[in-house]
Amino acid sequence: MRGTTLPPGARGRLGSVLSGLAVAVGCVLFLGGFVWGAVLYQPYSVPSDSMTPTLAVGSKVLAQRIDGDEVRRGDIVIFQDQLWGGVPMVKRVVGVGGDTVACCGADGRLTVNGKAVEETYLPAGAPASGQRFSATVPQDSLFLLGDERHNSLDSRVHLEEAGQGSVPRSAVTGRVDAVVWPMNGVLARPEGFAALPGGISQPGPVKPLFYAIVAGCVLILAGAAYGPVAARLGGRSGGPSGAASGGGSGGTGGASGGRNGKETVST
Repeated sequence: MRGTTLPPGARGRLGSVLSGLAVAVGCVLFLGGFVWGAVLYQPYSVPSDSMTPTLAVGSKVLAQRIDGDEVRRGDIVIFQDQLWGGVPMVKRVVGVGGDTVACCGADGRLTVNGKAVEETYLPAGAPASGQRFSATVPQDSLFLLGDERHNSLDSRVHLEEAGQGSVPRSAVTGRVDAVVWPMNGVLARPEGFAALPGGISQPGPVKPLFYAIVAGCVLILAGAAYGPVAARLGGRSGGPSGAASGGGSGGTGGASGGRNGKETVST
């Protein structure tokens, strides 16, 4: 049983349709990824070293736009509060409404409601705070610390103010999901807070967005490259065939002419 072979013209039309489809799908993924990302995320540049080593000075991060009610312990958030100067700041949430946050326990660790928290993002062997403190977080508020505990101006500085250094959840404008420069990728959620009520949050859709944008680029490039590649390959396959055909024709004509001339002279 013989297979069906498409004629060259049909193959070319099919390739053109598929390349156009690839470009169209690629544009949807590429542009859709960027638009979706712009809606969900806001870029932010880290202005100080209060979050080192997790976030270095000048790091470019993506913060997911979320409601303050979605914040969990361990999240790194962008917030803006008038009592803190009214400028955007970035800190880590270590306590939520109703928590009693204190430091330091016998082993130098931070405690939340009397339970010691393992903070793997801090230097090994260093105490969780250079100063002792204890604060009760008001409802609908957050207690915030920098990861650089010996150089961070955070909730500990505001302990004598209303709320004992806490900020309202409504002050939060975003939760940091990923570091795009330097390219450190998605930030891991700290497991030390996972056993506490409410658990920890999950990263946003930054990875699917990245994969959609990359896939869109690949499809656009592949689809756009089809035409030039097909034309080049077609030119290569047509060249030798034409040359052989012309040569054969010329040779035949020459031989025929030679025979005719010879017969004329003989006559």
